Amino acid sequence: MEQFVGTLNDILWSTPMIVFCLGVGLLFSIMTRFLQVRHIKDMVTLMFKGKSSEAGVSSFQALSIALSGRVGTGNIAGTATAIAFGGPGAVFWMWAIAFIGAGSAFVESTLAQIYKVKQDGQYRGGPAYYIEKGIGWKWYGVLFAIAAVVAMSILMPGVQSNSIASGLENAFGINPTITGIGIVVLLALIIFGGVKRIARVAQLVVPFMAIGYVLVALIIVLMNIEQLPGVFALIFKSAFAADSMFGGIIGMAISWGVKRGIYSNEAGQGTGPHPAAAAEVSHPAKQGLVQAFSVYIDTLLVCSATAFMILFTGMYNVQGPDGNFIVNNLGDVEAGPAYTQAAVESVLPGFGAGFVAISLFFFAFTTIMAYYYIAETNIAYLTRGRNSKWPMFGLKIVLLAAVMYGCVKTAKVAWSLGDVGLGLMVWLNLIAIVILYKPAMKALKDYEEQKRQGLDPVFDSEKLGIKNADYWVKEYKRDQEQVS
Repeated sequence: MEQFVGTLNDILWSTPMIVFCLGVGLLFSIMTRFLQVRHIKDMVTLMFKGKSSEAGVSSFQALSIALSGRVGTGNIAGTATAIAFGGPGAVFWMWAIAFIGAGSAFVESTLAQIYKVKQDGQYRGGPAYYIEKGIGWKWYGVLFAIAAVVAMSILMPGVQSNSIASGLENAFGINPTITGIGIVVLLALIIFGGVKRIARVAQLVVPFMAIGYVLVALIIVLMNIEQLPGVFALIFKSAFAADSMFGGIIGMAISWGVKRGIYSNEAGQGTGPHPAAAAEVSHPAKQGLVQAFSVYIDTLLVCSATAFMILFTGMYNVQGPDGNFIVNNLGDVEAGPAYTQAAVESVLPGFGAGFVAISLFFFAFTTIMAYYYIAETNIAYLTRGRNSKWPMFGLKIVLLAAVMYGCVKTAKVAWSLGDVGLGLMVWLNLIAIVILYKPAMKALKDYEEQKRQGLDPVFDSEKLGIKNADYWVKEYKRDQEQVS
């Protein structure tokens, strides 16, 4: 089984995949004239505008759900793993994929808004919907939906729950089985309450956990401020094979940086569009910009916080392709949360292990919530026009079982399965948004034109010649009349 999963990963995450991910992000960045720089002010202000409705959530709630998925174990364990196998240079490539990935995040989230539907009283949308309505390939939409349900409910939750269990066991000696039972009970209380409960929990927990984590990282950086020039020099030199120690693994630095960067920030993965579609906004580009900014929050803030804690304290190992250590500062310690725990412990004795374990709990738990919402949306797509009560119930049971299983299996298997799920979704979604880029570009151009006229942009799909944007043609005006 492990060999099969490893072979599948080698195919899904081969060099063409890495080049494709970077290429698509760079392409969209150029086509949007680097909106991730030009519109950064709008990204921030739009986060706090709009309000929820009976059918949808506010921009900030949608951002929080998206960040629930983006800010997870990848920010702690994933960043440490990238350094362990790609060296410090992997951090630069995580930054690079986040910067250009913001372009991909804008396109996919804007498309989700353009082609969203009002189904069973809720806004629904995502890759399956925009593939079918935008490209006209229902079979491809079904294929993505199936891949997303399998990835989000079976393959990927185990990565998150495994990290929680290992962190709590390392810090407090809690048996993974006990941890698993606790997670399952808490998660069931939330997901059985529907998307509104998920949104409420996310908007309370996500900002709190991210700010607290970054503040501790800042304390550690300030306590080791003399290391600042050396750490940045090490990151950049290692990224471009200019460092004698890490020059021989530049390929690994790029590979691990891109892979873990995509796993963490999810730009182009097809997960962010699901909550983006649920937002109550007057123009699709608004939520596209908000979702683009979530990539910055995830990688440039939270992943960087982990990287700096590890590199500033020197609490890491780096293993070469031959299995031998290039750097061995921690001895026989498995790459993952233990690196971050050791880093915090070295500066704040007696605090590090517990702090990282609790951070992992919040990060990973909210990510599992987001996974459920994404899987639920795709079940809703697959069961349109039919009674979805039992499929939805079955989804909850399957996801809770996967969470429990993840707590008691090895980290290596958990990450391998997670990488397979991620790889399948990324391939399917990137191909779709490359084909469908024109409606997103039209929406951006329209948004910018209305802004130049001093207007609050409102979307008119018929005026722009965008077909099958049925919600905006039939229901948006009706919803606004009901509100007024």
